Amino acid sequence: YDYLHNFLADTFFLEQGEPNIQEEIVDKHNALRRGVIPKARNMLKMEWNENAAQNARNWSKECKKNHSPQFKRKSLCGENLLFASHPLSWSDVIQLWYDESKNFTYGFGPTKPGSVVGHYTQTVWSTSYMIGCGVAHCPSQKTFKYFYTCHYCHGGNNPVTFTTPYKKGIPCGDCPGQCEDGLCTNPCPYVDDLVNCPDAIRLLHCNHKLVAIKCKASCRCTTEIK
Repeated sequence: YDYLHNFLADTFFLEQGEPNIQEEIVDKHNALRRGVIPKARNMLKMEWNENAAQNARNWSKECKKNHSPQFKRKSLCGENLLFASHPLSWSDVIQLWYDESKNFTYGFGPTKPGSVVGHYTQTVWSTSYMIGCGVAHCPSQKTFKYFYTCHYCHGGNNPVTFTTPYKKGIPCGDCPGQCEDGLCTNPCPYVDDLVNCPDAIRLLHCNHKLVAIKCKASCRCTTEIK
């Protein structure tokens, strides 16, 4: 039985890099992001990113029940994890993360002290637009033998705006003309390294060397979602 189980598991996981699996992961995220309540005016459409996927696969294979250190992600990406006792479809995994929304109120945050909601907020973080996922079979683990990892770039769950993972409003309200079925298609490829970039730009402007380096998103992306 163990041999057969391991063979089936390994066969299952060999398929994770197939285009149809990638499509399932991207489509599921986009369907959930499209359907958030309240509606989002700046929700970016997600796309597959192979570098993020490779990092996620590598971490799953380590079979450790904790988040990966930032340097192993090799970029400023967020991370969702799930440990299961039996194989699950990616749609089910992503839905489990999203279902934390029942313990989350937009603009307020967790409805009860100690509620886990960070997987949900990362799933619907408006400026996270690249996704890559991986799963590993970990037979050495006693109970949870299937380790699922998704990396989200740019990373979400900024503590400053954690209670509002997106801006509420009419779908695509922030991206007129660059919208696909309620999701924005104009991501900013840069991130700000400072939390007070708007203040820095007002005081020093983007032609100041330090501001230009530390506030790339604010300086270079005037119409893109950031």
